[in-house]
Amino acid sequence: CAGLRNLLQGLSFSAKYYSKPNPPQTMCPSSKIGPKKCHILNCSKSTCTHRTAPPGSILPCRVFSCKEGAKVPSKRKQNTSIVTSDLLHKNLLKSERKNWNNISPSYKAMTKRIKEKLEELHNLFTLNSGSPRMRFGENVYFEENGCIFLAKVDDGEGYAEILFSVEDLGFSDAFIQRIRISPDQRYMAISLKTENSEEATCIIMKLGNLPVVEKVIPSVFSFEWAASDVLYYTTQKNLKCQNVFMTTFTYQKHTKLVYTEQDARFFVDLYCTKDRRFLTINSNSKTTSEVWLVDCRHPFESPSLVQARTTGVIYHIEHRKDQLYILTTYGEPAEYKLMKAPLASSGKENWQLVYALEKKTKLVDFEMFSDDCIMFLKNAGHLYLNVISFVSHSVQSIKLPTWACEFELESHPEHSTSTCYFQLSSPVHPPKRFAYSFKENNLIEQAVQEVPIITNCHTTRLLAKSKDETLVPITVFHNKNSKELHRRPLLVHVYGAYGIDLNMSFKEEKLMLIEEGWILAYCHVRGGGEQGLSWHRDGCQYNKLKGLHDLRACITLLHQLGFSQPSHTALAAASAGGVLAGALCNTAPALIRAMVLQAPFVDVLNTMMKTHLPLTIEEQEEWGNPLEDEKCMKYIKSYCPYQNIKPQCYPSVFITAYENDERIPLTGILQYVQKLRKATLDHASRTSKKGNWIPNIILDVQASGSHCDSSWEHSLNE
Repeated sequence: CAGLRNLLQGLSFSAKYYSKPNPPQTMCPSSKIGPKKCHILNCSKSTCTHRTAPPGSILPCRVFSCKEGAKVPSKRKQNTSIVTSDLLHKNLLKSERKNWNNISPSYKAMTKRIKEKLEELHNLFTLNSGSPRMRFGENVYFEENGCIFLAKVDDGEGYAEILFSVEDLGFSDAFIQRIRISPDQRYMAISLKTENSEEATCIIMKLGNLPVVEKVIPSVFSFEWAASDVLYYTTQKNLKCQNVFMTTFTYQKHTKLVYTEQDARFFVDLYCTKDRRFLTINSNSKTTSEVWLVDCRHPFESPSLVQARTTGVIYHIEHRKDQLYILTTYGEPAEYKLMKAPLASSGKENWQLVYALEKKTKLVDFEMFSDDCIMFLKNAGHLYLNVISFVSHSVQSIKLPTWACEFELESHPEHSTSTCYFQLSSPVHPPKRFAYSFKENNLIEQAVQEVPIITNCHTTRLLAKSKDETLVPITVFHNKNSKELHRRPLLVHVYGAYGIDLNMSFKEEKLMLIEEGWILAYCHVRGGGEQGLSWHRDGCQYNKLKGLHDLRACITLLHQLGFSQPSHTALAAASAGGVLAGALCNTAPALIRAMVLQAPFVDVLNTMMKTHLPLTIEEQEEWGNPLEDEKCMKYIKSYCPYQNIKPQCYPSVFITAYENDERIPLTGILQYVQKLRKATLDHASRTSKKGNWIPNIILDVQASGSHCDSSWEHSLNE
């Protein structure tokens, strides 16, 4: 989740981590990701060797928040309804916990074996991976075990000085989410977050011989230094960011409100252009954005508007030599393109095309340098690196290794650097470091770390023909030594919402499954973003059923080609991916034997009918508005997993949910499980044939953890 990656994957909802402040960004659900132990991220004018998921970047989740204008029933009726609802919720939760406590002991032996294997793989692939380093002139900053250290470039880590300790300040249950060093290195801003909360606390340290806490700001989402003693930050409330503040730390210390977003559909975050000339205030809905510029040379002046929001137009701003470079969906086709305009006349009527993407190409990430910019692209399942030279006005395209499915762009805060570093990975290949040299115009494979090479895994890319003849990509992994693939177990992954790609970064559990003979398949159905913005548009609102047809076609093709069979096939999905997985479970249960869901969104209709839930209004751009459109209500009802449960032979289902999940209401999941279990029992009682199979319907409600990222230890236990 580096650079513009989250913006490019589709604006859906704002969330958790940012390694570099992300532009037009709102909130979107996807799969849950377990980060590494180190969470240090980039800082102003520093060089960082690598980074993890960014604070604020779009993370695996579906989000909701309180709405204005919701109809409020009479107080008496409301209180009665709340009491009844709470009682029902508590009874269902108590029943499911009892059921889980009865069932879970039978899995202890398997759990122990899997946990030991995952720990072994994790240690193997992280043994030589050090903490991210941030070089700032002669100083190097790094984080280990909740402490931030400062060392000199030539002294080595043995002489490092501790600047900050999470435990010493009484935040033992928190982890470091984001760091920003002021341009003159006098101040350091840090955000701390716990696994069980969506809100972060920002701590400003005054550096020197004895670092001291200068200020503590609660409920902060993003923050950037506009000058050496001027910090801009956004506050978060009910999963929404709509206010931008400026605070100063020398002379007349004060804090003032700089910007307020009035439209509840929009989410505000901050970003600094690569050359540090401007701080940008980005206000974005899922489909529309607006950017204001703060001149870092004059940080107390009022922000200036680049281009007033235009419905359907998303844009992000970079700066180079008094020219604004604009990454935008403006113009036809409505895919991302790079444009530019004079700083003095930035309106869209002055935007000139620099580079446009080819058809069905996904812009995954973008990085600006002094004389070049780099675009990471995805086309037909393959990754490409396009280098655009502003000097020679040329474009060089480099195809990246065929095994690569994901990349992570490393932090390059120094605008004039001559090399771009990034990492490539796949679900079964650990990250491998590469570099592109602007001087040599070539790609260099880095061998700094001893990363074991996975040689026994085969990658296959397929195309399945959907109901309307559209070709849907599938990525398949299996052990090269596996024989009789039709007898092997198959795990199918799906998401298909918000323009977000399926998460295909390295996971120890995926490699473990490959080693044990499993086949892994990733179905890139419509609604996701694998083939650009049009791929998302073809799978949202009144096109949601296309994603379901795509998924069915993908699984059918896999079986036809000899990859497993229905009785050995499992389907995995998380968050909004639960919509398509649950819909397939209702419409074609014979295609799979088991389904595994994580914090799934399974009751679309009831959720979208409740405007008091967080972000329901914003979600209308993805699902529609059933409150005002009867046609939309009927359409959602036609595929909503909860609404279409019926007595039939279902696959077994395992669901993980979180008691304090702020994004997916637990009550909906509890009711879904109860209704599904009743339907399976009704079917069994009606058919009562000899040897009739009754599926397991299991719900594990985690008391801790949240919809977003968690520590390696928590992910392992889960």
